[in-house]
Amino acid sequence: MRAQIMLVLSSVCLCAYPSVAGADMTFVHPGALNTEARLEFVKARILAGEQPWVGEFENILGSASSSRKPHVLIRISSDRDASTARDDALAAYTQALLWVFTGEEVYARRSIAILEAWSTFQGFTEGSDEDKLRAGWLGSVFAEAAEIMRSCGGLNDVQITGLKSMFRRSFYPHLKTASTWNGNVDLTQIEALLAIAVFNEDQTEFKLGLARLVQRNPAYFYLRNDAQETRAIAGDGGNAERFWFNPVTWVDGLTQETCRDGGHHSQFGLGSALNAAEIAWNQGIDVYTANTLRYTSAMELLASQLLAGNVSTCADRVATGSRYNTWEVGYNHYHNRQGLDLPNTKKLIVEQIRTRSERASWNLVYETLTHAGFPDNPGEIKP
Repeated sequence: MRAQIMLVLSSVCLCAYPSVAGADMTFVHPGALNTEARLEFVKARILAGEQPWVGEFENILGSASSSRKPHVLIRISSDRDASTARDDALAAYTQALLWVFTGEEVYARRSIAILEAWSTFQGFTEGSDEDKLRAGWLGSVFAEAAEIMRSCGGLNDVQITGLKSMFRRSFYPHLKTASTWNGNVDLTQIEALLAIAVFNEDQTEFKLGLARLVQRNPAYFYLRNDAQETRAIAGDGGNAERFWFNPVTWVDGLTQETCRDGGHHSQFGLGSALNAAEIAWNQGIDVYTANTLRYTSAMELLASQLLAGNVSTCADRVATGSRYNTWEVGYNHYHNRQGLDLPNTKKLIVEQIRTRSERASWNLVYETLTHAGFPDNPGEIKP
């Protein structure tokens, strides 16, 4: 891993950090959610036949995404269109990973064919909050696939230029303005904005994504020591109780959507926030440290609720059945890199996430494969 000074972002305006807000950035590639060191680590674990990596690799190798061809659309105007695009984005990412892990050029050709076909995409038809959500979901995965193929001997300069133009034309208009729906949408937009900005080498949009994350964090992840005014955000209607779905107990780690559905949307919000922090980390900017208590409290509280099947912070009983293949990014950072003990999160990952979670759900994709047990420094591997 490259030697680099990590810049720390606190929950204040980015203008307090001129090295982030004003100075030129030099982007690292690949450097969205995955880095060269991470991909090589996973490849080595697969070749050694180690779990959980080899099992996850075999799953994607045998999936429909490993051989899917492009189904490009000119515009997306329905849930059906979005699902088609989702499956293409997932296939491009799956095949990019398979190219790196196997070295078989057929996967590189397939991934590039999908990405090149989607460079003609013209955008979303309505400009609604639904389109902002779709742009976040799809942009995150298309950008990650493009970033890997750009950096690992795949895309040529013409193809890169075409994809950059497509992202600016078709995704930026729906990502640059925050959704006023529940916070998981904005967090998903932020992840996509950062991932695309890395591929596009776009300092302006990268910094916008970081500024949005600073603003959204206290409005989505509750800490009792936050100033009241930092929790206010566009879309809350000036009524925090209602916006947070009327929790009966306000505790550190409560999310804005905990009492909405007991973990479904909270996992998307938490996963997207941690993915955004990881992308920033890979570009030399430390969002994690200033948010250690915020993010780890959210991870441990939500994990405990999912393990118990009971969300005691809420007035009404809410479902806790959904499991997505997220959690690994945050656990890898705070446990493997920082050495923090997160027992609820570990138990949830080992007993439920790795055994029965959806491996690919919109922007929460293959995290056990790509982010399990990578400490970013020599020493013991902790799967």
